[in-house]
Amino acid sequence: MSFWKSKSVLVTGGCGFLGSYVVRELEKKGCRGVFVSTSRDYNLVELDAVKKLLRDSNPDIIIHLAAVVGGIGANMQSPASFFYDNLMMGVQLMDEARKKGVEKVVNVGTICSYPKFTPVPFKEEDLWMGYPEETNAAYGLAKKMLIVQSKAYQQQYGFKSINLLLVNLFGPGDNFDEKTSHVIPSLIRKFYDAMHEPDGSEKKHHDKVTVWGTGEATREFLYVGDAAEAIVLAAEKYDMVDPVNIGAGFEISIRDLAEKIAGLMCFNGKIEWDTSKPDGQPRRCLDTSKAQREFGWVAGTSFGVGLAKTVEWYVESRK
Repeated sequence: MSFWKSKSVLVTGGCGFLGSYVVRELEKKGCRGVFVSTSRDYNLVELDAVKKLLRDSNPDIIIHLAAVVGGIGANMQSPASFFYDNLMMGVQLMDEARKKGVEKVVNVGTICSYPKFTPVPFKEEDLWMGYPEETNAAYGLAKKMLIVQSKAYQQQYGFKSINLLLVNLFGPGDNFDEKTSHVIPSLIRKFYDAMHEPDGSEKKHHDKVTVWGTGEATREFLYVGDAAEAIVLAAEKYDMVDPVNIGAGFEISIRDLAEKIAGLMCFNGKIEWDTSKPDGQPRRCLDTSKAQREFGWVAGTSFGVGLAKTVEWYVESRK
């Protein structure tokens, strides 16, 4: 608490899904001042906007969450945008932060930066073993370059920045847009729409739901509230440039995930698998022991509890 009472913190993307949870966590810790930037007010792809943001916020610490994100479809459709926008936001922000004398930058990266065939569970030292999975390589590599920048800036300038590699997040308030959402909110929305008429009344016989891929690929998911706790704790206690995995340390197949969500929502229709669509990376599961060892963090929300909360929140929001 005493650490945060003396700090002014800039949270880029602080109005977004993860950002809103991070802001609440900082406020709970008694942070002296939290400045939230939005893309509407500061387009961080533009250098002048980055400079203006740092003048306006004058932060001690920056937690960089702003990103262009989406599922497999969105990444395949707009790889150039995913690469350029994410790279420019991060690179320019860190460089201007260094010039302004910011104490520390927290870069929130992604599990998409890992090689396509990383041994499971993913260990931080395996990050450079190969090329990422093709469908989201542009995004993953853009985020990965911030680790290179962090090491270079530490070596040349003594600048302090840390890098956290997050798995897919989920929870109340997630992005449920059918074109840009990740797998959990996408499935929840698909099942809901298949179960309901346009006026909101439930159908007696639910429509079939089509899911991309074979269902055999595995993913790891982390409840968003746990992610926010990890980020704030790392910002306070971790100072090394080497990346740290942030996850729940388990994996579930997309097929089992779809069936689990269908069960929670009492879906009685058929699930079909469109095998003409890509699975993405074959397996994803992190070794999270470094986070526990370095700053004492372990995910506290079970997947079942978090998933039930997310489904309940979405159903209530649609009502």
